[in-house]
Amino acid sequence: MNGRVLAVILLVALLVVVFALMRRGWRARQRRQADVPAPQRTGELGEPLAGAAGMYVVTTSAGDWLDRVAVHGLGVRTDADLTVHPGGVLIARRGADDVVIPTADLESVTTTSGMAGKFVERDGLLVLTWRLGPRRVDTGFRVRHAGEQAALIAALLTLPGVRRRETPGGVPEAEPAPGTGPTEPPDSTDTSESRGPTA
Repeated sequence: MNGRVLAVILLVALLVVVFALMRRGWRARQRRQADVPAPQRTGELGEPLAGAAGMYVVTTSAGDWLDRVAVHGLGVRTDADLTVHPGGVLIARRGADDVVIPTADLESVTTTSGMAGKFVERDGLLVLTWRLGPRRVDTGFRVRHAGEQAALIAALLTLPGVRRRETPGGVPEAEPAPGTGPTEPPDSTDTSESRGPTA
């Protein structure tokens, strides 16, 4: 067996070990989050106020954009359409279950440059903070055409109880739950990603 073949075998073995550890970590995270309820999949939302195609990025614990929610498919990045309705927000995902966020559960909307391994340009991600059962979570969405993001935000701010939360410089800003101390935002390096033409 020559050195090149041995190197390939060792590399393959290393990759198998790495993926096995990643899978084990993901399953452990799912077990820890067994108490997280599944989001609504459908609901009476009314006519859409605004909508955009793009990508469902991730749902994380509110204020901690590295703490990915792994259960109910909420940690899976997919192409999706996001529409805002009087009754709430519908994220229609391709290859995964839809997510409905009722207006009563929505708290705020903001923009940022990245969360949970997805990093783009300043303010390139739309982030919704909402209540999923007893938990507060953040859901990230990236619109395909940059000009549609402002229309989504404007529509969201017409919903009762929803406010705009600023994140200076597009950097993730922790927003602790009532009664808890502030959380430092995760340190991350921004990498740019191209986006389609503005609509």
